[in-house]
Amino acid sequence: MQEEFEGPDLIVAGAGGGLVAALRAAELGKTVLVVEANPNYKRGNNTSMSTAMIPGAGSRWQAEAGVNDSPEAFVADVLKKTGGDAEEDLARALAESSGRLVEWMADHLEMPISLVTDFSYPGHAYHRCHTIPGRSGKAMLNMLTSKVAESDLIDVLVPARLESVKVDDAGAVCAVVVSMPDGTEEEIPARDVLLATNGYGAAEELVKEYIPEIAGATYYGSEESKGDALRIGEELGAASAYLDSYQGHAALAVPSQMLMTWASVMHGGFLVGADGKRYGNETSGYSEYARESLEHADGTSWIVIDRRIYDDCMVFQDFVDVVESGGVRWGDGPASLAEAAGFDAAGFEETLRQTRAYAAGEESDPYGRTFWEAPLGESLAAVKVVPALFHTQGGLRVDGSARVLTLDGEPIPGLYAAGGAAVGISGHGPAGYMAGNGLLPALGLSLLAAETAVARWD
Repeated sequence: MQEEFEGPDLIVAGAGGGLVAALRAAELGKTVLVVEANPNYKRGNNTSMSTAMIPGAGSRWQAEAGVNDSPEAFVADVLKKTGGDAEEDLARALAESSGRLVEWMADHLEMPISLVTDFSYPGHAYHRCHTIPGRSGKAMLNMLTSKVAESDLIDVLVPARLESVKVDDAGAVCAVVVSMPDGTEEEIPARDVLLATNGYGAAEELVKEYIPEIAGATYYGSEESKGDALRIGEELGAASAYLDSYQGHAALAVPSQMLMTWASVMHGGFLVGADGKRYGNETSGYSEYARESLEHADGTSWIVIDRRIYDDCMVFQDFVDVVESGGVRWGDGPASLAEAAGFDAAGFEETLRQTRAYAAGEESDPYGRTFWEAPLGESLAAVKVVPALFHTQGGLRVDGSARVLTLDGEPIPGLYAAGGAAVGISGHGPAGYMAGNGLLPALGLSLLAAETAVARWD
C-alpha cells in the first residue's frame, strides 16, 4: 500500500542508462528525480559514447531471423568468455530480462530496434546484439532524453551531484544529499535511490590501484565517472567486487579521438604495429586487445581494411565520423599504403601475404585466429588507432533485482545500482567482456531496479 511521502518516488543518480529506470517508473505512475553532474551528459557520458549494442536473448527479432537463442545460451557464453568466473546469478537475471528489455524499448520508448546480423561479435555464439539506425549511443541517448522530456512525472536536476545517501535507524534509505556547482547542498527525502553514475574510469588514482595494466591507455569515457557509487556504497557498508574488471578498446582513432568500429576486424581486417606486423589474435575481443596493443605495439597500431570492409562499416555512425575526420588513409598497394599510413613497408607486405593465405585456408595463423571473412582485396586503407579504457566493469554487489548488497549479502532497503556502478558480468580483467556487457547492465538493471522499487511500495 502506498504511504504518504514528501519526496519523489525514485531518485536516479546519473542520466545515462539510468534514464530507463526513470522512464519505467514513470510508466508505472511514479514520480522520479534524475540527478546528473555533467551538464554535457547528452554527448559526454558512457551511454552516449557506446555503439548502442544491447544483447537480447530470445527477442522477437531473433525469432523473425530464425536465430534459436535463449537466456541459457547467453549465460553459457558469459561463463565461457569469463572462464567460469562471473556473477552467474546476475548474468542469468540479465539474460532472462534482456529480450524483454529490447522489446520494451521498441514498444514503449518507440525506438527503431533491429537485430545485428551482418557480422558476429567475439564471445556471442548467436546474433543477439540489437541496435538502432546508425548504431550510435548518442542517438540512443537522445531518444531516451526526448522521452524523459515528454513525461510530467520526471524532473531532471543538472548539473548537480548526488553526494551521499542517508539511511534511517532500520538501515533503509531515507534521504540523499545533493550538491550544486556553487557549493550549496540540499537534503532531499528519498526511499528508493538508483546509483547509475558509472564506474571509476575518470579517477586516475583508482585506475592505477585496481587496473594498473591499462593506466597508460587513453581514457575514453565520462569525465564524471569518478567512483561516486563505490564511495557512497562503502559509507553504507555495501560490498563491492571485480574491481579489476574493465572494458578496453584497441581502436580509438587518432588524432580525432573517435571510435573505430571493431566490425572492421570482424569483417576481415587486422592490426599492425609500426613494424607492419601483427601481434596477436584480433578476434579474441576488442577489450583485451587494448592490453595487447600496449604490451606489444607500444600503444600505437593501424587497422588495415579494404574497400569491401570500408563499405560494410559505413552503417556505423562512429565509422562515418572517422571517415569524415580524414582518419582513413588509402594506398594503391601495400607499399603505397605503408608510406601513407606511416608503418614499415617490408613488414607489411609480408603480413598482407600471410593474412591472405590465412583467409584462403592455405596457411594457419600462429596467433590462432581462425575467423577471416575474406582475404583483403587490392584497394587497401588503414586507420591509426591507440588503445583506450572505456569504462570499468566492477562495482557494488547487487542481486538479480539490482538491489545493493551489504558485506553480509543482505540488501540495503531502497538502494539499487546499475551499469558501471554495479558489479558486472565480465569476470576479472578485460578478457571476459563481450559486446553489450556495458549497456545491458546499465539499461537492464535500471529496468529491474524501477520495477523492484515500485513493487516494494505498491
